[in-house]
Amino acid sequence: LVPHKLADPLRWTRPTTIFVNSMSDLFQADVPTAYIRTVADIMLLAPWHTFQVLTKRADRMQALLSGELQDAAHAPHIWWGVSVEDKHYGIPRIAHLQATPAQVRFLSLEPLLEDVCPLDLHGIHWVIVGGESGIGARPMQPAWVEAILHHCEDAQVPFFFKQWGGVRKGKTGRQLHGRTYDAQPARVTVAVADQATRQAVLARAEMWSVPWHTDAKEALDDTAPRAQQSSR
Repeated sequence: LVPHKLADPLRWTRPTTIFVNSMSDLFQADVPTAYIRTVADIMLLAPWHTFQVLTKRADRMQALLSGELQDAAHAPHIWWGVSVEDKHYGIPRIAHLQATPAQVRFLSLEPLLEDVCPLDLHGIHWVIVGGESGIGARPMQPAWVEAILHHCEDAQVPFFFKQWGGVRKGKTGRQLHGRTYDAQPARVTVAVADQATRQAVLARAEMWSVPWHTDAKEALDDTAPRAQQSSR
């Protein structure tokens, strides 16, 4: 939990694309549902931004978006997605996403580790494809990317090619067929709230975050190494 950052989007007046929990997973089992609700409430208070939420816990996301988070699911400035890295783990997540009432649903096929076609893109609004990068990166085959591109074109789903990846991703680049593919869903345009309104909602959001500051501190205290007691 990172409660000190919860209200940050309300402080930013320039419309921004925000990748929520980019280094973690909002729907992992250890994240309390009440905390997820707080994150959703803050996203709803800042409709001038575009929020992207990506998860591997598609079943939990489906349950919450179909239940107590339906208001956030229906918000067009909040995009909900699942990771699809392979057939065994990734493909089953698509059905969970399709079963949600989300206004914008996307697939992140990154890192793409094998051929995942044919793809059922019914109800999907965006597809991102990318190869694994860094030391030990597993190579992505061009034929896998080509197949996904054709599926997206047939289904008229925006296709975004992020990178070929590899140990030196800067060298391999992100061109396919000699060009880049940068298509995305249409974004809603909402005026930034005036200063008085933002200050009011910011005060509310900071109050919501207070209990989570305590919980986060206690969690850190529980994991901190304890000084060993002297046996003398």
